[in-house]
Amino acid sequence: MSTMQTAVLIGHTIIAILIIILVLLQRGKGADAGAAFGSGASGTVFGASGSSNFFSRATAIMATLFFASSLTLAYMSSQRGADGPDSLLENAPITEPVEQEQSAIDAVPEIPELSDAESTATDSDVPALDVPPEGGTDESSE
Repeated sequence: MSTMQTAVLIGHTIIAILIIILVLLQRGKGADAGAAFGSGASGTVFGASGSSNFFSRATAIMATLFFASSLTLAYMSSQRGADGPDSLLENAPITEPVEQEQSAIDAVPEIPELSDAESTATDSDVPALDVPPEGGTDESSE
């Protein structure tokens, strides 16, 4: 990253923090109704109505600077990309494939054989389930 891009990035971050502070310092619309009844608005540093104009103008100026610095950073990053790689895969190291040993491939677990008594299961060996026939309703529940 160039020093110019670093300087713009630092300025961009400072502007963003200043915008956050300025927005938090501004009064909401509901505060104006309270100020009309004498809730200490005359004791402010900027006067009774001066703070709203100052903060709104400062926020607008900071927002304009933030927009300009965003565009500057976008332009700088697009110009810098000509000499660098287009993707992260271009920088990835090339590795050789790992060859597996033949004994590891041949080591298939053996499946035990079923005896004749276990392999000749009939329908009488399976327990019956109480399932109503398909398509019909259970008339006993009505």
